[in-house]
Amino acid sequence: MHIEPGVVDGAKIALSYATAIASLGLAARMSAKTLGEEGGVSALLSRSVIATGLVFSFFEILPHYPVGVSEVHLILGSTLYLLFGAGPAAIGLAMGLLLQGLFFAPFDLPQYGMNVTTLLVPLWGVSVLAGKIIRKDTAYVDLGYGQALALSSAYQAGIVGWVGFWALYGHGFTAANLASIGSFGAAYMLVIVLEPLIDLAVLAGAKAARTLSSGPLFYSRLHQAA
Repeated sequence: MHIEPGVVDGAKIALSYATAIASLGLAARMSAKTLGEEGGVSALLSRSVIATGLVFSFFEILPHYPVGVSEVHLILGSTLYLLFGAGPAAIGLAMGLLLQGLFFAPFDLPQYGMNVTTLLVPLWGVSVLAGKIIRKDTAYVDLGYGQALALSSAYQAGIVGWVGFWALYGHGFTAANLASIGSFGAAYMLVIVLEPLIDLAVLAGAKAARTLSSGPLFYSRLHQAA
């Protein structure tokens, strides 16, 4: 989902600064719940560190391929949300992306505002959707495929939507640009198929290893009803 250099440049890139500030504001809002209701500062910091390490690994180790206007990554945003909660997942995504840029892809740093927006706004959408489709008496380890699919699809649709927005904002409604956006969106269909299965596998592992996946390092909703 990386926005490649040159997709948006010049004065237009100023918009990404505004959307990044708004996105980081959403991350702060999501983190406030962890601070107030989910174990306080220590829980937020520990989960965020783990999430950051995972995101950095996802970007650097897992396969990623250039398709159309961007790259197809297995980001596992909904997985991070289910394991750690919205706040730590948001911090992990923002920091993992930043660390990758600082140490391995400095050419991506000018696009950081666009990329962090593309990651965080869909995560916020997942947190809202989860509150609507998951009953309060359901622990996340008991989710069904349909619920996991809905969360993953919402996240990936948000990614594709934002990538498409930045591409159109930068290069307009040309036939070539629309075709590139379309090919990128089509490639992400594979991610939408895979990610719910990964979510369910991770949740099954957490359920089987309850003693390891309980406690302050994980979202309390993982094993407990709201």
